[in-house]
Amino acid sequence: MDRFNGLEIPETLEDALVPSALALLIYDMQVGVLQQIADRDRVLANVLRLLDAARDRGVRTVFVRHYFMPTALQGVYQLRQAKVWERKDRAAETTPLIPHGSPGFALVPEVDPRPSEAVIDKITMSAFEGTPLDIVLRDCGVRAYLIAGVALEVGIEPTVRHSADLGYIPVVVRDACGAGNAEGGKRSLDALAFAGDALIATTDEVCAALSASGRT
Repeated sequence: MDRFNGLEIPETLEDALVPSALALLIYDMQVGVLQQIADRDRVLANVLRLLDAARDRGVRTVFVRHYFMPTALQGVYQLRQAKVWERKDRAAETTPLIPHGSPGFALVPEVDPRPSEAVIDKITMSAFEGTPLDIVLRDCGVRAYLIAGVALEVGIEPTVRHSADLGYIPVVVRDACGAGNAEGGKRSLDALAFAGDALIATTDEVCAALSASGRT
């Protein structure tokens, strides 16, 4: 740990993973999203390992879910996005891909959030935009957070970049993250590694670091 001007500046994964100042963010592990991921079984297995390790160490855990507004309430950004994703020529031809409350909107049953864990809904790619996530984590004294889920190239990368600007230390658990497009996912990981704002680790490395940290 580097220390300067009364501050502790984490240098290693172990420095960052202090359970009392750490959160686990499970990103869009929803039925309708996970089914689009080719290696969904690998992602789910590693997410569940992270959940077990985080719960064992009392790490605050938040799940996020994505949904699409009814077409009549979608604005320019959402309609343009819908046209691109649905390959439609006109906005009027689009339909909400995952409406709130639809079967695809639900979290996969295996993750099974506990009463002590939050589930936050969003319509943005960054989980920190337009949600209470930032104030919830900041009010709890969270300094760093683990992120896992799907999809790397769509929502996880913008979430990580946004949170770094907010002053968090993101830890991307690369083998617990999935991508709808493998090349796009690799580009996202490479770009995040190059920028240097985030720590990038494996599920094994994170679980070992949490185990060594002791219970809080």
